[in-house]
Amino acid sequence: MDRPTLYIANKNYSSWSFRPWMALKGAGVDFEEVLIPFDYPSGNPRIKAVSPTGRVPLLQHGELKIWESWAIIEYAAELYPDAGLLPNDRADRALARSASMEMLSSFRALRNACPMNIRRPKGTIALPDDIDADVSRIETIWRDFLQKSGGPFLFGRFSGADAMFAPVVNRFDVYDLVNRKDTLTYMETMKAHPAWRKWEEAARAEPWIVAEDEV
Repeated sequence: MDRPTLYIANKNYSSWSFRPWMALKGAGVDFEEVLIPFDYPSGNPRIKAVSPTGRVPLLQHGELKIWESWAIIEYAAELYPDAGLLPNDRADRALARSASMEMLSSFRALRNACPMNIRRPKGTIALPDDIDADVSRIETIWRDFLQKSGGPFLFGRFSGADAMFAPVVNRFDVYDLVNRKDTLTYMETMKAHPAWRKWEEAARAEPWIVAEDEV
């Protein structure tokens, strides 16, 4: 089987790239990585040359191109059914899809106020009032799934659903947004994952600075 190619952007900032990269890497999927930095004021034209949306992440497998983080994870789960990208239980798969889609469609206050930034020193900033609802809802999702599965990941073992929340783990951490013990324990589990550590190491070594994400 030909290796798919995953096109991503800056590891320090690109939350959208982080999700499928961590999912595939964490599941042991063999793929080629191509990083195209978005250090241009109007976007890197190299991204527009490979992606039909002009954005990344993008997974290319042969002539097929798949965009959007969760679609990439779903495709990889079908391509590699033994990789554990989705839970084994049908009900759990439905819940993983629901939570992952909610992650994509919601939590705008958190996204806007707290851009992902792996290199950012930990510290609080002034935040809008509506961010509390986003934080509370995410903590509820994590708590409910962890209690049901017994952890250490949302559905017991690492899956694509955990990867979908990886950028939130960074946001909660570096902006010092949470203090619940169960939340912090899950965050430490995620940050200790070998895929997370590999991404973080590369992010810290990147030379690019994107001013608007340096809150």
